[in-house]
Parts: sequence; structure tokens; C-alpha cells
Amino acid sequence: MDEKIEEYILQHIDKEDDVLKAINRATHVHLLNPRMISGHLQGNILKMLCKMVSPKVVLELGTFAGYSALCLAEGLCDGGVVHTVENDDELEDFILENLQKSPLGDKVVLHLGDALRVIESFDNDTIDLSFIDADKRQYLDYYNAIFPKMKKGGFIIADNTLWSGKVLETPHHTDLQTKGILAFNDYVATDERVEKVILPLRDGLTIIRKK
Repeated sequence: MDEKIEEYILQHIDKEDDVLKAINRATHVHLLNPRMISGHLQGNILKMLCKMVSPKVVLELGTFAGYSALCLAEGLCDGGVVHTVENDDELEDFILENLQKSPLGDKVVLHLGDALRVIESFDNDTIDLSFIDADKRQYLDYYNAIFPKMKKGGFIIADNTLWSGKVLETPHHTDLQTKGILAFNDYVATDERVEKVILPLRDGLTIIRKK
């Protein structure tokens, strides 16, 4: 997205609240690859989508700093919870500190470990909304594992599905992340069990609805 267009958008949407702003700042100061954070624009979109769905159970794969988990938590229905999974246990203290800064932090449950194992712990037909933003090599595995856990009419949101335009190129044989995104995109495109659309937001955001 053109930087001037993005800046115009940011000036005409809800402001980033102080807690999220502080998390964004701390992420850029303390973590490698801070661009992995959802950020103001995508965070607002996740928040809005979640409010439209009003889910009781949300599953997020890839916590990173906890920014997107708090955005999702804002859209929960009464008694709802966001289960967020992070494989890097070195981020635990940073994530928990960020969650504790927010009044919504008690609506977020952090799971550390392998996402596929965490997914297995959920009963079928129990998840209202899932947000996939973890290991790109495993996107299709995540999708297939999550699908039976999703309620009918539930939504799966997948981030980075345009992968900096690499989806238009033939990936190098060692580029397993691009191969993972391509495999996921191709599979979802032909999956008749769902409705789907890709938004050209940042690095691509795919919204999938289970029929």
C-alpha cells in the first residue's frame, strides 16, 4: 500500500488506544522483526470483524506481542474468550506484561507450544472465529486441523496470504514459507465447504466462512 494512502486511512479511522500504542512502541524497541505486529490498521480491521461476528470462542495462532489478541478481545460477546497460541516461549513474559496493561487482558488465554497440539484440545464445532498468523509453512496443516473445530458459519482469517507479492513468482526450492502460502491459497480456492475472499491489505488477509 502506498505510504501516503495508508497515512490518509490512519487519519480517518478510530485512533489507536494508549495501551495498543504502548505495545506497538515496546515491540519496536524490544523485539526482532517488529513488522510482524498487526499494527493500527490491521488491528482495527480485526477488531471490527470480531465485533461483526460477536464470537464466544476465538482461536489465534501466532501471538507475537499480544496486540492482535487484544484487538480480537474487544469484539467478544459476553463471557467470550480469546485463546492465543505462541510457539516461542521466550516471548511469554513480554506477552503477559502486555496483556496485563489492558482491561481486556483477562479475556485472553495464552497457550505456549505447538499450535497443532493446542488445536487438538478443542472439541469439534466450538470455535466461532480463528485468526491464523503463525508458521507459513504449516498454514494448510493449521487449516485442516481447525476446520472441524469451527462452528457452521464460523470465520477463519488468515494473514500474509499475498506474501509480499511472492505468490506471483515461482518459489525457490528452499523457500518453504512461500510454498506453504501457495499451497494454502490453492487449497482454499477450491474448497467448496467455504466462502472466501482475499483483501489486499498490507500483506494480504483472507477471510473464510464455513458454510
